[in-house]
Amino acid sequence: MCVTCGCSDNSEVMVTNPQTGTHEHILADGTVISHSHHDHEHEHPHHPAEIHAQIHGSILQVEQNLLAKNNLLAAQNRGWLKGRKTVALNLVSSPGSGKTTLLTRTIADLKTAIPISVIEGDQATANDAQKISETGCQVIQINTGTGCHLEASMVERGLIELDPPMNSLVMIENVGNLVCPALFDLGENAKVVILSVTEGEDKPIKYPYMFHASQVMILTKIDLLPYVNFNLDRCLDYAYQVNPNLKVFQVSATTGEGLDAWYSWLKSLV
Repeated sequence: MCVTCGCSDNSEVMVTNPQTGTHEHILADGTVISHSHHDHEHEHPHHPAEIHAQIHGSILQVEQNLLAKNNLLAAQNRGWLKGRKTVALNLVSSPGSGKTTLLTRTIADLKTAIPISVIEGDQATANDAQKISETGCQVIQINTGTGCHLEASMVERGLIELDPPMNSLVMIENVGNLVCPALFDLGENAKVVILSVTEGEDKPIKYPYMFHASQVMILTKIDLLPYVNFNLDRCLDYAYQVNPNLKVFQVSATTGEGLDAWYSWLKSLV
């Protein structure tokens, strides 16, 4: 059982290239792939305080080992990207925020301005990678199985398979989740948290670690503001309470409203 999200020990990671149809299965064999897993079987003491101490100590040690190994690989990814003068963004959100829709619109609009490649993370299916592939963009699908987020080791394999060009942009679309991905550095230049107006204005204070860990927040589906019960000013206030330095873009991938500011920022990175 994974201490981060409770996934089972037999998680399987699959790296897929939609352009070639190739994919790679990575089994948890002692190497951290989806999560660092551990065996819960141990001699059970009879005293409750002793049980608590053992469990607490074991969980803390596993979490420390997991994050330390991940951070080392993330630093290596960051160096690899820097050597190619390539910028990586880690796109994080809850499911249904419009992340993939925004990404496909961004790729289509900027394809002549910035070389963009994508690492697509999902627990299962290659549906989103297929949508991205239809734009002509180079994309690698990573399925995490029961894992709730991407890790630096997965991104390392994805980058090697993707082989992005020099002076380009890599978009890492993380698994839809506002909890676990906040803890895991992938080697990205910035985390970009995406929040839609259909989700509720209180998300920044309900999931503060994610918004604190992000450098950018994109508020999507703003064309729906007249039709949903969403307090824009309150949402922004909550977001700045959690992270006063957060850079915010308000966009609609459907109408195109606000996209020019988002695109200008992307162009400034490469």
